[in-house]
Amino acid sequence: MKRYTLITGASTGIGRHLAVDFAASGDNLVLVARSGGKLEELAVELRSRHGVEVLVCQQDLGRPDAPSKVLDFCAGAGLEIDRLVNCAGFSVAGDFANMPEGELYQMAMVNMVSLAAMTRLFLPGMVSRRRGAVVNIASLAAFQGVPGMAYYSGTKAFVVRLTEGLTSELRGTGVRIFAVCPGFIDTDGFYDRAGHDRSRIVTPISSPSVVVRAVRRGLDSGEIAVMPTLFDRLMVFTQRLMPRRLVVMLAGFFAGAEEKKRS
Repeated sequence: MKRYTLITGASTGIGRHLAVDFAASGDNLVLVARSGGKLEELAVELRSRHGVEVLVCQQDLGRPDAPSKVLDFCAGAGLEIDRLVNCAGFSVAGDFANMPEGELYQMAMVNMVSLAAMTRLFLPGMVSRRRGAVVNIASLAAFQGVPGMAYYSGTKAFVVRLTEGLTSELRGTGVRIFAVCPGFIDTDGFYDRAGHDRSRIVTPISSPSVVVRAVRRGLDSGEIAVMPTLFDRLMVFTQRLMPRRLVVMLAGFFAGAEEKKRS
């Protein structure tokens, strides 16, 4: 039976770059996102360029039944998922009190609930085969509350804590799990979708290639939380030396996502 790497959020941004990288390494893929047209275009490109099998599963992970439908799709096609890359996620910039209720629900579903459900559904097969890996794309925002991105940072903190706990639970099973925690990444559509003015971001905005390299590093190491750049590592390390109030204030300054107060 052929092994496959399953990538959520594969139609754009980091997910798309990871799909290209895994295909270039010879991995067969299952691509998941709600944009079926974009997935099909990417699948045709990867099949032609790299000679791998690429299956498309169009699902909106903001829907409660989507993870089980992805599992059913893979089971129906007789696929072994050897790697699960939970990349789907989004942000909404602005003050928490002003965030539309629908956005709160959708962000919780995509960033946390569906990620946890996908992990829980696909882990048993990996454990029974005593091999596999789960890669959770988190964020540097997971390590402190970020004014203007408070809810988003909370969802990503969940991803890191879930990953840490599962690392211990999976010890000795042959299955790896880790989180990749990038800062701001130059991805198409992410900031427009979030309503986040990129010109207000003070920290460096890195290429998606740094996340791809971090995923590869995580697969080859025993790290639980992988920081893609030296800047990311320094940001997390220096937090240990500062009061939390100052950490949060600086995070808000660097992100530039908090709504401007009217005088």
